[in-house]
Amino acid sequence: MIARTAAAWLPTLIMASALAAQGPEPDDLERERLVQLLKVRRVYVDRLTGGEVAAHIREMILAALHSARLFVVTENPDRADAILRGSAEDLVYTETFASSEGLSARGSLGTGSTRTADTQGRRTYASVGVGEHSSTRIAERRHEASAAVRLVNKEGDVIWATTQESTGGKFRGASADVADKITRQLLADYERARRLQAGRSATGDNGGGGAGEKPGVRPPLN
Repeated sequence: MIARTAAAWLPTLIMASALAAQGPEPDDLERERLVQLLKVRRVYVDRLTGGEVAAHIREMILAALHSARLFVVTENPDRADAILRGSAEDLVYTETFASSEGLSARGSLGTGSTRTADTQGRRTYASVGVGEHSSTRIAERRHEASAAVRLVNKEGDVIWATTQESTGGKFRGASADVADKITRQLLADYERARRLQAGRSATGDNGGGGAGEKPGVRPPLN
């Protein structure tokens, strides 16, 4: 009896161990947003708030998305499955560091004499003084870019969002680095959605996927 009970629970234990090895599953709301990414084929990058600097970062994001070849980047918002909106800024400022150190020493010694009708005395005095003070002031010019963007589908639902910032890389400016971080985050989340969809398809739950699509395989971009 005990052997039959253990055998009945064995498949459940194996499945539980496999799920634990894959890490925590996203909740239902996050799962729905991730699956929505798989429906996106064309993306329009809207104007970012933040003035002329934001327009420059928008161009960087456009170029990064196009190079990633994850979506078709369109200039026609009516053809887009989702629109990337948000804000961006690129700041140049001066950061100042100041420090001071000091050392001081004082001393005194003197001589003198006193005389009366019956006695005579003599005193000695001396004085020593040492002082040293140094100060340092360093001004560094800093460059920092940041952007907060979101991907909105045709129904007006936010299906993806991220905030990225950068002070620049060794061979890349701050704005270009922010655009690259946004694209890499989108790629990572898209791959996560593909793995999630593949797992759901393997268990017989095809909700959210397109008809005729194989699990984890995306049709080629037109």
